[in-house]
Amino acid sequence: MADVAESKVTGIIKSLNVLEDDLDSLTGKVSDMKKQLTVKTLGEIDALLEKTREMATKEAEVIINAAKEKANAESVKITQEGDSKLAEIESNTNAHFDDMVKHVVSTILKA
Repeated sequence: MADVAESKVTGIIKSLNVLEDDLDSLTGKVSDMKKQLTVKTLGEIDALLEKTREMATKEAEVIINAAKEKANAESVKITQEGDSKLAEIESNTNAHFDDMVKHVVSTILKA
């Protein structure tokens, strides 16, 4: 009977050794899968980061171009207003030139 018990114990130990080897193998495979997943994840992160940068750059270009157009339009408007005011001043100067000269001469003579 001792031989049967010893045989069963030996069988159990062999089974446990096989299970331990299988467990070690699975642990190694899981470790490899983690490494592969990490590499793939980092690759995806880099790709998404690059896409995000491209999108941000395009959006920034749109915003900058819109601001340039607005600034140019404002500049044209200011230039036109300035030209209009200058023409008005020149017109007033020409219209009242004789009066200005009389006033200056009068002021100089009084001094």
